[in-house]
Amino acid sequence: MRILGIDPGLATVGIGIVDVRSSHDMTAVEWMTITTPAGMRSEERLGEIFRDLTKLIQEVKPDLAVVEKLFFATNKRTAMDVAQARGVILLSLTEAAIPLLEPTPLQLKSCIAGYGAAPKDQVLDMIVRTLKLTTIPTPDDAADALGLALYGALNHRLAALVDGRKTW
Repeated sequence: MRILGIDPGLATVGIGIVDVRSSHDMTAVEWMTITTPAGMRSEERLGEIFRDLTKLIQEVKPDLAVVEKLFFATNKRTAMDVAQARGVILLSLTEAAIPLLEPTPLQLKSCIAGYGAAPKDQVLDMIVRTLKLTTIPTPDDAADALGLALYGALNHRLAALVDGRKTW
């Protein structure tokens, strides 16, 4: 099973890909970002995200995608930009008929680190340990996306229940 984790953003979209052979055999395949130039108009940036992600989905052929639910308490402008990018991301996944999980930050941290209020460094440490990496993935957006893909790997049975698929 191949899982695509996506950390939404307008300037930077984090991408993480994990292959799962069993509940104890998970491998980080790749992590990267899709970036859009700050001087570009919003609609052009969204179009670039859509095109780049659509191409990536065709190349990677994920069985499941995981996109974090938005949670913002302060900056409304940033929230709107990220929400628009998230919409384009969801459209890309829907067009490709990829099943989707949408954990909250609390669910993600609970799953990865065992504690919903875990600090970021603790979550990153668990990502490194679980995926048997030698260093923390960079940039941060890609590391976050890898964590989302890991969430999907650890919760694939939930996805199967939602989608009606069989799991190992």
